[in-house]
Amino acid sequence: MTKQAQAFWVRKPGVGELRDARLREPGADEVLVRTLRSGISRGTEALVFGGRVPPDQYATMRAPFQEGELPGPVKYGYLNVGVVERGPSELQDRTVFCLYPHQTAYVAPAAAVAVVPEGVPPQRAVLAGTVETAVNALWDARPLMGDRIAVVGAGMVGCCVARLLARIPGVEVTLVDTVADRASTASALGAGFAAPDAAGGGYDLVLHASATAAGLQCALDLLATDGTVVDLSWYGDTSVELRLGGAFHSRRLSIRSSQVGTVSPARAHRRSTQDRLRLALELLHDDAFDVLLTGRSRFEDLPVTMARLVSGAGAPLCHVIEYASVDRASVDQIGGA
Repeated sequence: MTKQAQAFWVRKPGVGELRDARLREPGADEVLVRTLRSGISRGTEALVFGGRVPPDQYATMRAPFQEGELPGPVKYGYLNVGVVERGPSELQDRTVFCLYPHQTAYVAPAAAVAVVPEGVPPQRAVLAGTVETAVNALWDARPLMGDRIAVVGAGMVGCCVARLLARIPGVEVTLVDTVADRASTASALGAGFAAPDAAGGGYDLVLHASATAAGLQCALDLLATDGTVVDLSWYGDTSVELRLGGAFHSRRLSIRSSQVGTVSPARAHRRSTQDRLRLALELLHDDAFDVLLTGRSRFEDLPVTMARLVSGAGAPLCHVIEYASVDRASVDQIGGA
């Protein structure tokens, strides 16, 4: 038996819509999941929604359960939390995280979902993919006890990085951002806060997550001699210009990239992507992360919501999509209830 769910699609750059999605009967090693919450990854999804992914990066930027092709029509997203309605006994009725787009219900391989630990609410669990990115960034950056560290860019990724750094004994972490209101967020995360022109300098390590050329230049300017910037940003089709004629060479500064598509080389031989995701979910027992959940709306409103978020209106850290109106009976029919 097949039944219809609904999914969010980017029909063309700047235009979203809800489409019916036919659900097939799950196989022996698959799960049928009813979505509870999904999260909007505002940085990457804004680039996708706006059609700003360079053609030579279409394959690289492909989401795990993407349908269609960039720049559109395309079903894109990867922060999904739901409950297993049908699947292997060890997953039955469990709340799970999956790198699945915004869709009311879906069938996926059982190996593609990770159980959300008891005590981690679904709305916080949508941050798992972002915390996983932060974990990988710290594996790449290799901070040391006693380091003075700046995180430039207080968006979702930067804030998650700052929270993990703040939990390392002896580390002094400062969030740097142009938005003064992020000071209260930084405090809730256990970090200091500074505007770019007041951040000082002499940092042992800087992690950059603003996705702007100005932010990357600021990150370089904050470094101590022999310091390193670990760049987590992805710039889409935007050109990045830097001033490298000053202290860049005389102070032997470095820029390194970090990306979550593969496990950091520092752990690749000892940790799998599944290990990394499980660690991220365990770290979400920390209720300090709730400060990042700054917006919410209904799934039915997602085409309008996405356009509003991409335009910059409101600019929440993590916008949570709620699926309270999912037609449970439709899913139950597939599950044989």
